[in-house]
Amino acid sequence: MTKTYIILGIVLIAIAGGLVLLPESKRTDEIKPEMLFKEINDQARYLSVDHVAERLINEDPSIMLIDVRPADQYQSYSLPNALCIPLDEILLPEWKDYLNQDEMDIVFFSNGDVYADQAWVLCARLGYKNLYVLSGGLNKWFADIMQATPPPETAPSEEFDIYAFRLAAKYHFGGGSLEATPKETKNDEVPLIKRKKKTVSEGGC
Repeated sequence: MTKTYIILGIVLIAIAGGLVLLPESKRTDEIKPEMLFKEINDQARYLSVDHVAERLINEDPSIMLIDVRPADQYQSYSLPNALCIPLDEILLPEWKDYLNQDEMDIVFFSNGDVYADQAWVLCARLGYKNLYVLSGGLNKWFADIMQATPPPETAPSEEFDIYAFRLAAKYHFGGGSLEATPKETKNDEVPLIKRKKKTVSEGGC
C-alpha cells in the first residue's frame, strides 16, 4: 500500500510540473487520466538491471537510455551510451523527437526510481510509446552488477547462473577499476552524444 501512495504522489508531482512546463496548445494531446493510471499500475514498464545489462552487452540498437539526473551527476558517472535529459528539461521541444518515436525502447533512469518515474509519467501522459524505467536505478545497478556477490553454496543453480552473468557484466562495464565515490565535476552543459563506458556509484532519487 505504501508503494501505491508513493506512485500516486509521483503522478501528482509530475502532472503538476507538466502543467507548468507544457505549452497550453499541446495539452489537448494528453491521454485521459484513467488511461494514464491504468498504465501506471502496469509493472511491465520496469526493466531489471540484468535485462538492460544484457541488451547493452549485446549492443542492442533498439534501446535508448535516458539519464534524467542533473548534468553534473551525469558527467560524474552514467551508464554506457546514456543520453542526458535532466528531468526539468524533459518536456522541452528540443527533446521531443528523441522521446516521441517508435523505433526504440526509451529507458529512463536516475539514482533510484523517483525521478525516472516522474519522467515516465510526464512522457506517458503525452501519449509517447515504448517508455520504460530502470528498476532500482543506478543504486540497483551498482549493487547487483558492479558489486556482484556470489550466492550461498546451498543456492539453486539458477542463482549461480545469474551471478556468473553479473560477474561477466561487471568486468564488461569496467568493474575492475570501479570507484566508490564519483569525482566532483563542474555543472557544464552536456551535449546530446553517446557516452563511453563509465562506472556508477550509489545516490539518491
